[in-house]
Formats: sequence, structure tokens, C-alpha cells
Amino acid sequence: MTVEIKSLSGIDAVPYFDDLAHLRITVFRAFPYLYDGTLEHEREYLATYAQADGAVFVLALDGDKVVGMSTGMPMAVETEEVKAPFIAAGYDPERIFYFGESVLLDTYRGQGAGVRFFEEREGHAKRLGGIEWCTFCAVERPDNHPRRPADYVPLNAFWEKRGYRHHPELHTTFTWQDLDETSKSSKPLSFWMKRIAP
Repeated sequence: MTVEIKSLSGIDAVPYFDDLAHLRITVFRAFPYLYDGTLEHEREYLATYAQADGAVFVLALDGDKVVGMSTGMPMAVETEEVKAPFIAAGYDPERIFYFGESVLLDTYRGQGAGVRFFEEREGHAKRLGGIEWCTFCAVERPDNHPRRPADYVPLNAFWEKRGYRHHPELHTTFTWQDLDETSKSSKPLSFWMKRIAP
């Protein structure tokens, strides 16, 4: 692998925020997210992780260049749209660690950074203590979506290999503006989970 993986507490990642904001906008423009982001919104989003107790940023660095990132925080300090499906299903948010995203520039994929993103965040969650589950959510797009590339391969097999299982009964909606939209709209997402402690 040609990149260095560095884990930082939330506040320690602040010097990287501009780079991270540009990275998220670049990577999330692609299918399936099709996200039409702004630097202002990205900085606000990243600040929520910097201010959250127990949050982690895992960065992939090629020299001084940020080429990938992943984030996580205890679900107990996440938004209601993240916590509500779990509370309704009888889970305790205090026992769950939530992964915000994993983004990596195309040319650095397939070299192990994505695996390290999961390993670093799971290790962080275990060190916090009291965490039983790790989880993340993924957007759901129809198979016939007009912007779906012909060669698109979902990451389901990669996630399953990391030990995560899809829980479509746990679902929520997030709001953002797609590339071909003139305003924000709600997008459906469902969760994947892995037990990391008995």
C-alpha cells in the first residue's frame, strides 16, 4: 500500500478539514450518492465529528495529500435520524458505534486502505468500552436509476467479507441534493451491522 493510515481524535483532525471537505465532495459525486455538496455544508458536517466525544477520523495520506478518510462516533451522540430505527427495534444506542463514511480516491482503491478503515474504526470502538455493535448505512438506489453506470458493482460483498450483515428492517432517510436536482430531497438508506463484543 502506498498510503499512510492515521487515526485522529475528532479535534485533532481540524487542520485537515478543508482537504476532507474537498475529498467528500469529489468522491460522493459518483453513483450511488450523486451528492451535489458545498464546502460550507461539509465543514459544518465535519465539525459535528470534531466536537463529539469518542469520535474518530481515519485518514489515508499520500505524503501530505489526503486521499481517503473514514469517520465514526458513538451512536449515543448521533442525530435522531440515525438513532431512531435502532431504538424502535430495541437496541441501546449506548452500545453501538456508528461509521459515518469511507471515501477514497479511485486511484488508491484496491490497495488495502478500505480494509484498514474498518479495522481502525472497530479498534477505536473496542477501546472506548461498552460497545457491542458497529454499524453504518448505505443509500438505496433502484437498479434502473438513470445515472447507474453499466459497470457499477455495489460494495455488499466487501462489507460481508468484513463481517457486516445487511439489516433492511433498520432504515432511515437523509436529505441532500443530487447532481440533477434543483433542491434537496429525502433519500432512503438501510443499515449494516457487525457484533464486536458479546
